[in-house]
Amino acid sequence: MFRPCIDLHNGQVKQIIGGTLTDSGKGIIENFVSDKDPAHYANLFKADGLKGGHVIMLGSGNEKVACQALQAYPNGLQVGGGINPQNASFFLEKGASHVIVTSYVFNNGQIVFEHLEEMVRAISKEKLVLDLSCRQKSGKYYVVTDRWQKFTDFEVNKENVKLIEGFCDELLIHGVDVEGKQQGIAIELVDAIAKWTNIPVTYAGGIRSFEDIKIINQVGQGRVHYTIGSALDIFGGQMSYKEVVKNQSK
Repeated sequence: MFRPCIDLHNGQVKQIIGGTLTDSGKGIIENFVSDKDPAHYANLFKADGLKGGHVIMLGSGNEKVACQALQAYPNGLQVGGGINPQNASFFLEKGASHVIVTSYVFNNGQIVFEHLEEMVRAISKEKLVLDLSCRQKSGKYYVVTDRWQKFTDFEVNKENVKLIEGFCDELLIHGVDVEGKQQGIAIELVDAIAKWTNIPVTYAGGIRSFEDIKIINQVGQGRVHYTIGSALDIFGGQMSYKEVVKNQSK
């Protein structure tokens, strides 16, 4: 199933090559900068009945525009980026169906279970999505934080996925090495998460064609949702958004 996305950077809807994000803002490669506000895309996804899409705040200064999207499509979108126990309820009240968390739980290179448990106490596991954004190192995938620049010691493997599933409602997994490049998907990652996960999971990264979607559906055994960013024509790409929506269940 197709899960749409709205990526926000400096208050604008953008598509960015994930691996180029830095704290300083230098060296960022932007694939697309929209002249439309987030609510435009939220209304589009609402009209097409697409649920479970994610609004990602890439850095500070995006809270106001994120809320525009959430209020345009109440309970239809998830939100992530700087989420913690103190602000999670605010975004849920603004209309988010779930909040997405990475850095608060994966802190200083490690998973902090006290923080994970704190998130669950604050909003319940039914409202929590864990983002296992990951990059390859020595042939294995590890969760990365801090604009996807810092490796943690948390390997994305069967045991660890099983460990954290009890704390959340869904998983969002970005293949950061291919994110935003439109050079194809991380097939081995899709294959792995299809075998390892027992709760809803969404894959993001590198989708460039309908053939990639076909591969995800086949390798993912129909169990892996997918999101598409830079490749969509609504974000400056070549893939027809309308065709993706039309063919998502095929």
